Amino acid sequence: MAIFAKVVELNGFTAAARVLEVPKVRISRSVAQLERELGVRLLERTTRRIALTAPGRSILVHCQRVALEAESARAALLPVAAGATLRVSVDPAYGRLLVAPLVPRFLERFPQMTLRLVPAGEEEAAGFDVQVRSDARLAPGEVATSLGTPPMILCAAPGYLAGKSLPQLPSDLASHALLWSTAETSPALKLCKDGGTVAIPCAPRLTSEDPAALHAAVAAGLGIGVLPEFLCRNGLAMRRLVRVLPDWEVADRVDLTAVCPAERAGEPAVRAFVEFLGAHIVPVLAGSAAA
Repeated sequence: MAIFAKVVELNGFTAAARVLEVPKVRISRSVAQLERELGVRLLERTTRRIALTAPGRSILVHCQRVALEAESARAALLPVAAGATLRVSVDPAYGRLLVAPLVPRFLERFPQMTLRLVPAGEEEAAGFDVQVRSDARLAPGEVATSLGTPPMILCAAPGYLAGKSLPQLPSDLASHALLWSTAETSPALKLCKDGGTVAIPCAPRLTSEDPAALHAAVAAGLGIGVLPEFLCRNGLAMRRLVRVLPDWEVADRVDLTAVCPAERAGEPAVRAFVEFLGAHIVPVLAGSAAA
């Protein structure tokens, strides 16, 4: 499967044999064996080019993962080189909230490494080794590692709720000022409970892709916010925030991923950073307000 992925990547058996430093006949036999075991033709071959069949396109992503895991297994035996420089692209929202606080701890753990934090948007010019994303975007030639899905909750400051009726049903939200991240021109807040989902049409008083900005507005008493739970734990514990509709879940969630160019994902420095993020971010997102 890894050899098949390399043949497709390099668009040829000869090129794959040269890069893998094995005889071309071994490449041909490996692909033929894979086709026999799957019972389908994966490639259409001519004297000048190869082309993926429909089954070949379906299985390619799985073969690429196998190739990546094989490289990662080899890289796992290699130490992080002294003087290694890692370019990490962070967005101004979740990157600032979750990644930036971990930088000192990572550098203490790997004193031989140098980090270069690149603001999201600038990596097109400079390139990046790791990028933390919250939009589930994945371009060809990139691989992603899940960092978790932060639960989203509804909360408000006691000052905002003073003199108002605390919402008992999702429909009650229509009479309140809502603050959340949405790019829709006619947004609807989706909530779910017991397998059912309701959508509440509303005009947010504030929208922002930065959860910290929304949190600050909620804390200032400007309305009911849709915020990541980890960002509200302290306010809820100190009773500076109040949970709204605690029996309902926000249906729209954020999927955090660490994205790397496929050719760099197996490098020891990249692997060390991604594993460090997973070991520290995943527990934070999995925590609860009570904890």
